[in-house]
Amino acid sequence: DTIFKTNLEATQVIARQLRLRNLGGIIICDFIDMDNLQHRDAVMEAFKKALARDHTRISVNNFSPLGLIEMTRKRTRESLAHVLCEPCPVCKGRGELKTPQTVCYEILRDIVREARQFDASEYRILAAQQVIDMFLEEESQSLAQLSDFIGKPISMLVETQYNQEQYDVILM
Repeated sequence: DTIFKTNLEATQVIARQLRLRNLGGIIICDFIDMDNLQHRDAVMEAFKKALARDHTRISVNNFSPLGLIEMTRKRTRESLAHVLCEPCPVCKGRGELKTPQTVCYEILRDIVREARQFDASEYRILAAQQVIDMFLEEESQSLAQLSDFIGKPISMLVETQYNQEQYDVILM
């Protein structure tokens, strides 16, 4: 009986959250398992009644053998997360940052490209601390080899305002 009441309450909460968060697509609702078929039917009716207040297109299937309700809902506006949040300024919404080592390789490629086009007397790397640390430790040999290859010195400077992906190569 407690499970039945809990599931009835859940129908109201689920319907409300679907509207508030403007969830769309295929949605699976996992109710607490009920053996009583009358209770299942009552929960399904309560769920459909709660969803009737929603003014968007909804399709609801009956309980699956596993006690799940599968439904679809059309999103009517931007998702709540999209409205309340903005893309990360560092990763620009990708959700990932390039590793310091990856940024080091990009910098090395940029220096090769610049050395082919321009005749600078020196190259200076401005980058975040993590990237400079990578050049000083694991990638020190790569940096030395590149300096020998282009025949010019390469210096580094930590730019505290830069994020891990930002860098500049300055021709001097």
